[in-house]
Amino acid sequence: MVGSLITVLLLGLVLGIKHSIEPDHIIAVSTMVSNQKKLWRSTLTGIFWGIGHTSTLFIVGMVLVLLKGELPEVWAMSLEFLVGIMLVYLGYKNVVSVKRAYQHSHQHDKSSLIKVTVIGFIHGLAGSAAMVILTLSTVESVWECAMYILVFGIGTITGMLIFTTILGIPFVYSKTSVKWNRGLMQAAGTVSFLFGLYYMYNLGITEGLFKLWVK
Repeated sequence: MVGSLITVLLLGLVLGIKHSIEPDHIIAVSTMVSNQKKLWRSTLTGIFWGIGHTSTLFIVGMVLVLLKGELPEVWAMSLEFLVGIMLVYLGYKNVVSVKRAYQHSHQHDKSSLIKVTVIGFIHGLAGSAAMVILTLSTVESVWECAMYILVFGIGTITGMLIFTTILGIPFVYSKTSVKWNRGLMQAAGTVSFLFGLYYMYNLGITEGLFKLWVK
């Protein structure tokens, strides 16, 4: 019993790390990492995103588990759609605020970490329905559900910590060249903007969310 639980929790840790590098996660966080001028700030970005993400998964996940409910499909997809809107917004802000980033990069350290946590929180909302399904198919009791989600969250934080540090390297080490640094920042913003549009189109048109809205 204990051995099987440990195996399940280790699986949760690995899946959490894998979950952290999903395209929408990496693209969203890269827009904020691109504004960092120190590598440790990039690492903090990953940690705080992971904390926000795990907090939502745990809160919403446990509520749904305890109430033995499930999120209606239209709500689950709508929360995913919110991620697309966020990606477009982050991309737009990144592209238009490149000059401002250079003028005020030493300010708003605390507010930027709060922003990262909120973005992680929104990502967690979008993934909470899938998290509950995965958890219920893996464990048997409520306390095991709680442990699984927390370990999954630790994996997510660990994975994002590693990848934001790696992502931060080109941005940090190109800071001596304004042209290259601004180009990388604008590229990160453009990718986020375009991927966000694709994300919304795929959910709304391809997967039929817009039809669910008008039913």
